[in-house]
Amino acid sequence: MLGWLYSYFAKDLAMDLGTANTLIYMRGRGIVLNEPSVVAINQDTHQVIAVGQEARNIIGRHGQRVVTIRPLKDGVIADFDVTAVMIKYFISKVLKKRQLIRPRLVVAVPTGITSVEKRAVIEAAEQAGARHIHLVEEPMAAAIGVGLPVQDASGNMIVDIGGGTTEVALISLSGIVYARSVRTAGDELDEAIVSYMKRAYNLMIGERTSEDIKIRLGSAAPLPKEMTMEVKGRDLVAGLPKTITITSQEIREAMADPLSTIVDAVRTTLERCPPELAADLVDRGIVLAGGGALLKGLDRLLREETGLPVHIAEDPLSAVAEGTGKALQEIALLKRVTNTDRRVER
Repeated sequence: MLGWLYSYFAKDLAMDLGTANTLIYMRGRGIVLNEPSVVAINQDTHQVIAVGQEARNIIGRHGQRVVTIRPLKDGVIADFDVTAVMIKYFISKVLKKRQLIRPRLVVAVPTGITSVEKRAVIEAAEQAGARHIHLVEEPMAAAIGVGLPVQDASGNMIVDIGGGTTEVALISLSGIVYARSVRTAGDELDEAIVSYMKRAYNLMIGERTSEDIKIRLGSAAPLPKEMTMEVKGRDLVAGLPKTITITSQEIREAMADPLSTIVDAVRTTLERCPPELAADLVDRGIVLAGGGALLKGLDRLLREETGLPVHIAEDPLSAVAEGTGKALQEIALLKRVTNTDRRVER
């Protein structure tokens, strides 16, 4: 009877708590929230001014009293108190009114995070009002989300490139056989562009500008038709606003080092792959998920480096959230994928 009451009144949630964006999946409704993982705080009063998209809109445009914080760094909690505030805000926004029963919550986390980092996620979720908190590893959630047959006795390889981490995993029989987690992903690509602009043009650009450059000009392999773009920033020598024109070739060169780290992580995972599962990958190939999968030419680069077919997920940005949501709705699957023995390297 209690179980029936709980299933009727509770609004169970699944969360992709990402460095760049947080997505929430509600049982029976799908993805109901997708907002940047950003919080704006008044430094004098310590009052939260804005969370999510509203906070992102004022990055680089606020006065000295206001600071915008991204409380997650490299996929894990860097600022516990701010993270708890952010999670509570997002859950409240989704549920809209006080619930009789606190929601059960499934949270996707990077592979290889420490027990202290896991405890931080659980405590932050508890402070936000959740109960029965389960943690699912991001590559497993991404694999479920893109529809890979993770429960079969066959090799499935997923590369999830988020904002803070790149997760590469080999999955079979509902478990991660081998995983490689590197803290090089979308944020490092943005930082590489910022560094290049300083070095090549003495131009200081902001976080949002570098991300815009990456989206519009960024590529991992030569494009059929190279592109150009005007970029505005502050001249580090004169101290005045300045506009320059850059090319997609320049941005590709600027991102070469972090892209090389991601490619190395994929190659290392393939080298540790058991022979029987490696044979499956010849036909199945590699699936790309996460926002980084949208980088132009990345599938082609990995295809050339590995010799395997490379497929981009139909909706790479929501793959982890969708997979976490599916695990939430299937209790048997949730138990299998949250209690798996696996070898992880960082």
